[in-house]
Amino acid sequence: MSDVSGPISTLPESVHPAQGMCDEHPDRPATLRIQGETDSFGAEFFDLCDECANATRAEIKADRAKPRYCDWCKTMATDTRPHRDVDEGFYGRVYDVCGECRRRESESFAAEFAEHCDWPE
Repeated sequence: MSDVSGPISTLPESVHPAQGMCDEHPDRPATLRIQGETDSFGAEFFDLCDECANATRAEIKADRAKPRYCDWCKTMATDTRPHRDVDEGFYGRVYDVCGECRRRESESFAAEFAEHCDWPE
């Protein structure tokens, strides 16, 4: 683990500019920094060389295909993603949220926006 931040608004799996050398291969320059575990206190980051970055991306892709528990609707789904509750702010807890819950949230925001905003046609 190359670095730990303070509170941060980005989510796990976010890509950032590399800093320094690869965490696994100290003799290779890092080409990519991937955000790991994230909570309201901060995040951990992994600086990776090309080989490690490709392996990590493959791991992430394989992990996304597995059913995971949705923190909002309490069901298992294969399309959960890291997500924050807008009411908790940019630095709030990170939840695993399924696509259906994210869709309902977006529709709710769109309806509320349409109700309160009068756009010219």
